[in-house]
Amino acid sequence: MIKRAAIILAAGAGTRMKSPLPKVLHKVGGRTLLDRAIDAAEGLGCEKIVVVVGAHSPAVGEHVTKRLGAGAVAVQDPPLGTGHAVLAAKGALAGFEGDVLVTYADTPLMDAMAIDPLLDVEADVAVLGFEAADPFGYGRLIVQGDQLTAIVEEKDASEAQRAITASNSGVIAAKASVLFDLLSKVGNANAKQEYYLTDVVGLANAAGLTVRAAFAPEEVMLGVNSQGQLAEAEAVWQAGARARLMEAGVSMSAPDTVHLSHDTVIGAGATIEPYVVFGPGVTVDGGAVIRAFSHLEGCIVRPGAIIGPYARLRPGADIGEDAHIGNFVEVKKVKVGKGAKANHLSYLGDGTVGAKANIGAGTIFCNYDGFDKYDTHIGEGAFIGSDTALVAPVRVGDGAMTGSGSVITEDVPADALALARGSQVNKEGWAAKFRERKKAAKAK
Repeated sequence: MIKRAAIILAAGAGTRMKSPLPKVLHKVGGRTLLDRAIDAAEGLGCEKIVVVVGAHSPAVGEHVTKRLGAGAVAVQDPPLGTGHAVLAAKGALAGFEGDVLVTYADTPLMDAMAIDPLLDVEADVAVLGFEAADPFGYGRLIVQGDQLTAIVEEKDASEAQRAITASNSGVIAAKASVLFDLLSKVGNANAKQEYYLTDVVGLANAAGLTVRAAFAPEEVMLGVNSQGQLAEAEAVWQAGARARLMEAGVSMSAPDTVHLSHDTVIGAGATIEPYVVFGPGVTVDGGAVIRAFSHLEGCIVRPGAIIGPYARLRPGADIGEDAHIGNFVEVKKVKVGKGAKANHLSYLGDGTVGAKANIGAGTIFCNYDGFDKYDTHIGEGAFIGSDTALVAPVRVGDGAMTGSGSVITEDVPADALALARGSQVNKEGWAAKFRERKKAAKAK
């Protein structure tokens, strides 16, 4: 089996992003650009991955270390071009004798499927290209027969070369020994005095090596260098993710208004209404309905459940089969049983709600004392009256009820009624006397 490694270039300053967050730690579909590049490398079977970072962005190195270990970090300091960046990874790949793939952390749509054709090319050096609808600004691939003879940058291209639509993605693959030998011969006799990775194509040709190109779709080549391009990449990714879900049987009446995450799972037969946002970690089973303007994150929605409109499911929410979570209800770390309902204006945080229980409007699980979180458990078939405050830790037994406006601080036995509110007192005629007194005062 061919051994394979990846070098991911992530040392750019990203100044055009105009953000304190390093460019490659911005997200598309809820996943960082850098993690997407690592995902692609892992998907291509790269047994070793090295990420080249800049000294100016320690957060990037920390991110890589957390995911891949300290040995996966190579620092380019100072930044002297893409060829110099790849050479910065040489030490981390010492002793590695397989193929090396060079990719970039700021092209979030370039996944394993897009890069895979490059790895099937039989050549000493392989370059990934694409056919550009408008090639302006891209390096052109000069191909004669099967041989890629040169990559010519826009500013250096002749009129005839500018008409070429075959463009360079920057992604390259070669045997480790070949790649680093060629890079050792790259010079910096150019306006920026930098060492360019693309120069290895000319050096390989001069050495009599085979250099060939493979091609990927243009839409995956979008690089992110600004907030506008980040939004563009997000839009492309979202459109693709929505299309795949609809093709698999998910109903969306206004798909352009639905925002998905990289790991959103929605089963066939589910219905997603307009303006729904899925954060990371959401699974929606087939037959569930997510109504408009709801926000879900880190939760599970079982078959037949109805969420929203205007509902919020936070991490740990597990909404059972045929359960209803209605408008302006927030659920966090609560398992809601089959057929249970919380239809209006409630906060359910930490605990359980039994099957077919009914949660009245204005119910609050008072789960936090400023230091610790506590659980509230509602039994099967229980009825929680409107405006009930359940002060955790507390249990309401199966079939029990609470009176509206109650503050429940003690466990409620099964089938009992709990009333925890002051007795009502009616003062006859008080309201009329109050109005007369107020009117007299204003008349003065």
